[in-house]
Amino acid sequence: QVQVAESGGGLVQAGGSLTLSCAASGRTGTTYAMGWFRRAPGQEREFVAAISWNGADSYYADSVKGRFAISRDNAKRTVYLQMNSLKPEDSAVYYCAVFSPGLPLTIGTMTGQHNYIAWGQGTQVTVSS
Repeated sequence: QVQVAESGGGLVQAGGSLTLSCAASGRTGTTYAMGWFRRAPGQEREFVAAISWNGADSYYADSVKGRFAISRDNAKRTVYLQMNSLKPEDSAVYYCAVFSPGLPLTIGTMTGQHNYIAWGQGTQVTVSS
């Protein structure tokens, strides 16, 4: 069983930057594709970004494309979400999740929350205007 934990959230002014981290622990024999999701108050949780197990492929929601960047360091078992040019509408709880191994890595599968097998507790990001 793999577990993940997010960190790095906080309060930032509009136009600022934050980097979120997601550290994996537990089962060490598999390197998983990973995703980031977010949930704003009163809204459904939505896909933000995802990255393949080796970092060769990444996917982004249209709302963050060009502003956010997902990356990973497998030696540290950590995935990052660099968030630039933040907007108040980016305010949300951000969740890291482990993609189910064996599924094909496509934008269709990686945006589907039901395709993830483990979730972190989330980290709050608040962007002030």
